[in-house]
Amino acid sequence: MNRAAVAKGQAAAGIVLPSLPDDLRKQEAHAPVAEGEPLIAILARERQALDRANARQGRMVQFYDDLTSRYGTRR
Repeated sequence: MNRAAVAKGQAAAGIVLPSLPDDLRKQEAHAPVAEGEPLIAILARERQALDRANARQGRMVQFYDDLTSRYGTRR
């Protein structure tokens, strides 16, 4: 009976999830374009921005996977 009461209390208490890291809320801007600048330079900066965005998305997946492993599976 005690175990049932403890389980019921834990279920009623809910789960306090950690807050999302601020870095994961950030939006990556496009590379600035200056008139007369070589296109290859713009493309290189755009690819760097994409690399940063992909790394951030990877951290988000890792954060979410950590949450599901701690608190249960998706529904």
